Amino acid sequence: DLSDGAQTEAACDRVLADFGGIDILVNTVGINKHMPAHTYSDEWMETILETNYKSGMRCARKFVPGMMERRYGSIINISSIHGVMTMPGYALYAATKGAMNAAARAMALDYAQAGIRVNTICPGLILSDNMMDEINTYPEGPRRDAFMDMLVKMQPLAPGRMEDVSNAALFLASPMSAYITGQTIAVDGGASIKAH
Repeated sequence: DLSDGAQTEAACDRVLADFGGIDILVNTVGINKHMPAHTYSDEWMETILETNYKSGMRCARKFVPGMMERRYGSIINISSIHGVMTMPGYALYAATKGAMNAAARAMALDYAQAGIRVNTICPGLILSDNMMDEINTYPEGPRRDAFMDMLVKMQPLAPGRMEDVSNAALFLASPMSAYITGQTIAVDGGASIKAH
């Protein structure tokens, strides 16, 4: 449960005990509730902050020392298009994803000399399991058709697949991206270049 700092750290400790360390860390978690900023409870603010931002920082804190010893590592944050542009009702989600983006840039500077690269992927509309669950909240008919039409028109390309994000992560984890660090890469079908 990445909303629980103690559980996150315990999981990292188990990985260190079982494997001695890792070379590639992919921080890929995100939760959200669509609501205006003034309506968030303290409990929900802490839950989303811990899950979306602190959990990745906790994992990095555990695994970076081993990467530094081996002088090799790649940290890949799966952020969101909402970290650079957003919509109403996404205040905390956008803030935590923006924090991931900024932290990755700073960490890229901190650890470049130790052979560790840190990059961020910002997915746009991806037809993930979560997105399909949201689509299925609309009964078949005009409302679902309108929602799907809106989704399709959000970006120049068709909505993305989960593989589109994992392929970008694979690239950043591989030696093919050896000269890339501190970058925020939009995997968004062109949504971030489209004037709405």
